[in-house]
Amino acid sequence: MNAFQLALRVLRVDRRTRASAILTMVGVAVATGLVLLLAALPFATQAREQRAQWQEPYGYSDEGKSSMLVNSAKDYFDGKEIVRVDVALTGSASDLHLPAGISKLPGPGETLVSPELGKLLNTVPGNQLGDRFGKPVDALGEQALRYPEQLVALVGHSPQELQGSGAHALTGVAGTPVADFPDGQAKPDGVLALLAGVGIVVLLVPSLVLVASSARLTAARREQRLAALRLAGATPGQVTSMVAVETGLSAGAGALLGLLVSPVLHGLATFIPWAGGTWLAADFSLPVGLTVAIMVVIPALVVLAGVLGLRRVLRTPLFATGGHQVKPLRWWRLLALPAAGLFFFTAIVTGRHSSGGGEMVLFGLFLVVASAMVVGPWVTSAVGGTFVRIWRRPSTLLAGRRLREDPKGAYRASAGIVLAVFAGSMALTLLPSFESLSGGGRQYVDSALYADVSPEKAGAMVEQANSKLAQDGVQERAVAVPTVYLSKASEGQHRIQRTYVMTCADAARLTRLGISEKDCKPDVGLYAPYEFDTSQYVVEGDAGNDAVTKPLGSVPVGRYTLDQDVYASYVIEPTSLPAGVQPMDVSIVVPTTDADREMVRTALASVSAGSEIGSRDQHLYDQQQTLGDLRRVTVIGLLAAGILAGCSAAVATAGAVMDRRRTFGALIAAGTPVRVLARALRMEAALPSLVATIGAGVVGILVGLGLFSLFSEGDITLSPWVLAPVVLGVGVALLGASVCTPALKRVQAEPLSDE
Repeated sequence: MNAFQLALRVLRVDRRTRASAILTMVGVAVATGLVLLLAALPFATQAREQRAQWQEPYGYSDEGKSSMLVNSAKDYFDGKEIVRVDVALTGSASDLHLPAGISKLPGPGETLVSPELGKLLNTVPGNQLGDRFGKPVDALGEQALRYPEQLVALVGHSPQELQGSGAHALTGVAGTPVADFPDGQAKPDGVLALLAGVGIVVLLVPSLVLVASSARLTAARREQRLAALRLAGATPGQVTSMVAVETGLSAGAGALLGLLVSPVLHGLATFIPWAGGTWLAADFSLPVGLTVAIMVVIPALVVLAGVLGLRRVLRTPLFATGGHQVKPLRWWRLLALPAAGLFFFTAIVTGRHSSGGGEMVLFGLFLVVASAMVVGPWVTSAVGGTFVRIWRRPSTLLAGRRLREDPKGAYRASAGIVLAVFAGSMALTLLPSFESLSGGGRQYVDSALYADVSPEKAGAMVEQANSKLAQDGVQERAVAVPTVYLSKASEGQHRIQRTYVMTCADAARLTRLGISEKDCKPDVGLYAPYEFDTSQYVVEGDAGNDAVTKPLGSVPVGRYTLDQDVYASYVIEPTSLPAGVQPMDVSIVVPTTDADREMVRTALASVSAGSEIGSRDQHLYDQQQTLGDLRRVTVIGLLAAGILAGCSAAVATAGAVMDRRRTFGALIAAGTPVRVLARALRMEAALPSLVATIGAGVVGILVGLGLFSLFSEGDITLSPWVLAPVVLGVGVALLGASVCTPALKRVQAEPLSDE
């Protein structure tokens, strides 16, 4: 009988081995499905960006004869982002290769809109949204959208409307001459690719721990069976082949099951938003070669782990059948964590001053995670020694003896929980700190909308915007705010200070610099956070070193208290601006209310021909969206890791009972109450997990502090939520320990002669 036939026979006649194989198969299926999903995320983001290349101006081809003018900007409605692409045909339409999902180019006054934007246009008055674009003539297909619910408008213009280019040639909008639509290869989202890699580690390890715990359900019986075969004359190769086949059958079946389940996971993933929207089902596709590699590597790792566990049986089969002396764990294991931490924080310090330090930081992070596998068993053994010394009940002594005799096996149930708590504490340390860094934006008040235009067009555009506002019944009016710069030659350095040309009353109403109406004085011409001698300063219209300057002269300076959330800026009264200064930057600013906000935005958009309309909440839009994505990913990752860790802890606890069926059966037969044994099992499963979980939480917080210092020198912000992973880990450990009572009752119900 060959190894394959023998493995099949064992699976067919041994119910416990069959149960272990089924659980192993489920664990491998979970691991395979998760890896296939996470590995597909970078390719999914790449597919997204490939469809949306035409929405980004930098992807267009500028080689060859110019065929059209293109400009891309972001618009907003009711807190939702709208991508607006303005095009004007300058050559032959037959020379263009239209992207998938775009049936034709819109002509002047026409627009192509995405289905979701089309629905909005049909339900919202034109003076709030529709007047920003031309007449809708067709819909964009989903192959032209980054995600299905994306709001996109492809707006047609005449070439005259989009003439001009350069940073300061803003006639509302400046089109860039291009030869054709983009046809290059898009790049995946780097942030999600990094998170996918971290997720593979954070979720794969608990999955493999679950597989290992499932395999341990029949570890003692398997060792006895294999040792008997060795004593009967089986060669090490035959025993190894039998185990490899037995493990390979369940691992291979689990990998195939994971492959079959992966479309379901991909379908569920399409509903999880990222970067503003959900996904198309076709986004989650992996190259065939990578899929085959994953399907081979994961079962191979499981088989390798099973074969490596045979070393004791192959070398000393008598020890496997008759017991063996456990070697005590040495104190030097404790040095692993400080050494890894020292390397990690050294990499952090050096990484701040070098561009290539990121790899060393990641390697240091890996060492910190790996050190838990070295320190954890020693901590488990130490907890067991404490139980033995202070025991007052039989259950305490039994638990302590178990932890002292097999600390590696006892820690195995906690390994997944420890990693989940570490990752969660690290993430919840970083997130609040990154949230504290969000902010910034222009100096205008939150309710103001503004558009940057060319100085030559500013006056006419203000008149047109105010006419539109009056027509729509809006009380507020647009104000043109030029920007100039005050400079003073100091020790050979050219230092400049941004200065807004506006009245003090407008500054108090439109800016968040800190100027209030009580700061306004009739004899003051310049407002600043501090007083200075204006006669030593000159005024220039541009920030360039070769800009034309005019002496400011003696101008009375009024002080105001600068708001903490803005950079220091000056305000100069228009009457105090020296003659001949030509500002290069002008913003049209309009304050709004919740009732007229979209009408004001539409009025500005209609006169600026595609120039981006800004506000502070739009400036913070990307920051808040990224933070929301990170929060969502963190919650999902913690829940998945917690579930996997709980399952592995429960299976490991059940495996501990199965491994000691003979011992527990004898104790029960001798009159030991099941509740005493159950209490001992709960203590040996839960208390080491509690200690390790608290330690993992502390280490996770420290690692999070180190990573944050790599990105920012700001103050760290600790939230009470940083304790959530520790609480979750303790709950999972207690849940895993709760399976010991049913397992013991199962042992009690079976005759001792079976062992």
